[in-house]
Amino acid sequence: MENLISISSSTCVNCGRCEAICPSVIFGQGEKIPTLRHINNCIVCGHCVAICPTNSVVHNSFPAEKVHAIDPLQLPEPEKLLTLIRARRSNRAFTDQQVSLENLKLIVEAGYRAPTATNAQQVHFTVVTSADKLKEISQFTIDTLLASIKLLKNPLLKPILKKMMPGVFRYIPIFERMDAEMKRGNDMVLRGAKAAIFIHTPASMNFGKEDSNLAYQNCSLMAESLGVAQFYTGFVCAASARTKHRKLAQILGTEDVVYAGMALGMPKYQFAKYIDKKDVVVHYI
Repeated sequence: MENLISISSSTCVNCGRCEAICPSVIFGQGEKIPTLRHINNCIVCGHCVAICPTNSVVHNSFPAEKVHAIDPLQLPEPEKLLTLIRARRSNRAFTDQQVSLENLKLIVEAGYRAPTATNAQQVHFTVVTSADKLKEISQFTIDTLLASIKLLKNPLLKPILKKMMPGVFRYIPIFERMDAEMKRGNDMVLRGAKAAIFIHTPASMNFGKEDSNLAYQNCSLMAESLGVAQFYTGFVCAASARTKHRKLAQILGTEDVVYAGMALGMPKYQFAKYIDKKDVVVHYI
């Protein structure tokens, strides 16, 4: 990490922004230019480069071609962004049309640009468009959920589980119906989605679940802006968490832990209205 960061004394105006913005407290206030300390603590977030008004902070990880000026006029207005958020819904009615590769790439880019803990940037994505692979994922989910039902119905365990997890028993008829529909050729897991994106991180990541779900939110908003219908693959992720040998990860061809996913397709119907949710509960202290 030696010489990772340098400051141009000829252009630096010693404004103090790099010192204020650095999460690793690498910059200190000097007489003419900021001082540098504990450079080995740098998490390579790029805040210092992005905040410098005179391009005086030089970072080896961010050459000029990786640094881009922001045009404020291109940013969405707050009310328009809020309208997009209000309009976003889980849409499970898809057409037979494929989701374009261009749209899938934009959705993934939105996801990997989400923040990660300590700027680890270890969130990975698997995009599934194979009909056979999508069917395999749905069948894995059904099989795993059915195994859970057997456990819940075990006469020896049932009294204990009812006390520990009373809410889970309401899913028994849902899982049984999903299995019956699957046998009739009606996939209630992925609902005929033409693509799915699964988000995963190495098992060693302490905040893999949080990072993955932050990425999902970005993906979801991008899909909404593109007019791509999508929903969170909650049952798939729940099934994945219940298998010891990471069966879903094996299906996807990764050694990571899968934490989030979304099923995608082109919408059969467009929602013309948004509906208010329950009154928000918020405390200002």
